[in-house]
Amino acid sequence: MAGCAVPRPPAEPVAPVPTKWVAPLPHEGRLTDLTRWWQQFNDPLLIDLIEASQTVSPTVASAGSRIAQARATRTITGAALLPGADASASAARSRQPPAPLATVLQTGLQAAWELDLFGGNRAATEAADARLRAAQAGWHDARVSVAAEVANTYLSLRTCERQLAVATRDAQSRAESSRLTELSTRAGFTAPANAALARASAAEAAARVTQQRAQCDLDVKALVALSGLDEMQIRQRLGAAWAEPSEFSMLSVAQVPAELLTQRPDVFAAAREVEAASAEVASARADQLPSVRLTGAIAVGRVRAGGTWASAETWSLGPLSVNMPVFDAGRRAAQTDVALARYEEAVALYAARVRQAVREVEQALVILESARERSEDARAAVEGYRASLVATEARYRSGLASLFELEDQRRAVFAAETALVALQRERVASWIALYRAVGGGWHQPTSSAAPSPSTGS
Repeated sequence: MAGCAVPRPPAEPVAPVPTKWVAPLPHEGRLTDLTRWWQQFNDPLLIDLIEASQTVSPTVASAGSRIAQARATRTITGAALLPGADASASAARSRQPPAPLATVLQTGLQAAWELDLFGGNRAATEAADARLRAAQAGWHDARVSVAAEVANTYLSLRTCERQLAVATRDAQSRAESSRLTELSTRAGFTAPANAALARASAAEAAARVTQQRAQCDLDVKALVALSGLDEMQIRQRLGAAWAEPSEFSMLSVAQVPAELLTQRPDVFAAAREVEAASAEVASARADQLPSVRLTGAIAVGRVRAGGTWASAETWSLGPLSVNMPVFDAGRRAAQTDVALARYEEAVALYAARVRQAVREVEQALVILESARERSEDARAAVEGYRASLVATEARYRSGLASLFELEDQRRAVFAAETALVALQRERVASWIALYRAVGGGWHQPTSSAAPSPSTGS
């Protein structure tokens, strides 16, 4: 009977993935380690923000709690494979005439062991172990997600500052044009309509600066909420100049998409959930079969009666009991059906997770390549519009161009500069998305320590 194996569904799911990436790979697909990828930004403030955010993040804390729960569950299920023992001690004093006064002292040890003939308890332990590894991977995934969120928020703030600088320069230029036009109107050289147009343009630019400054304040508030750091401290450190990284480390994007499955903690966790569900099916099926339980006891006692002590030792082995299910109104069969349904759900979720992983990598690669290809054109557009604006301003001061032409050129320059800043943000954000999509430096739970209940996260 001990050689009987309870059938279970496959524990290693197979999900179809493309044989190669369709989007071009950065750096020709050469590999490197992505651990703590955010350090290559060479920005101490960003590093401190990410580390602080991972410390106070409720998502990371919850993931650490799930590891503690999974570890305790594995201990509980593993205990079912071993014998259990309970100790007892008792003392009694009684008198039952005509017997003399008696004192009875007794200690004993009772043991019980359920023989895991069909592997049900072993399967439950395997399921708990798989879920522990999934929880550890989930902790890494939470840290990667927090790092990406903080990096994106920080990038949004730095981009906002650049856009604020562009809007401020535009507002100053329009304000100066309004002042000069107003003087020219008072001297009778310019029509009042031109002065009104210049004032309206300056007011519009000033409102845009105010709106952009408020957006930057909102990004600062978001960083404060994510990191838990003091706002004034963050604002002081934001005063340092920020330079966009010109180059990024080579990414660990394998040529074959199937290799991606070893780099993403969420895919690894989904695979472990399939493994756990498979083991639970075996455990549920074993519960429908007979179970065997062996018990035993040892006791030592001393009795004092009539002023005399006497010792007594007893032991017993057995009974060896067999419990065979006969009728349970379909309860055990229904539990097996539930386990099978959970297994099918886990397989479907795993396949969906793999497809999502491939999609996220492909999308990040496409956006990254698109941003790279548009960069030179965007810079050329800014330089061209700026040169045209300088020429139009000279013509306007000489009376050879109208204020309408000048304002049209300003709008073109402002739009081109704003588009260039947005493209720079898109480029860095696409790198962050690609880091996140390929797992953010995570490879296997053994490569980076997960928290224990005593150390926290």
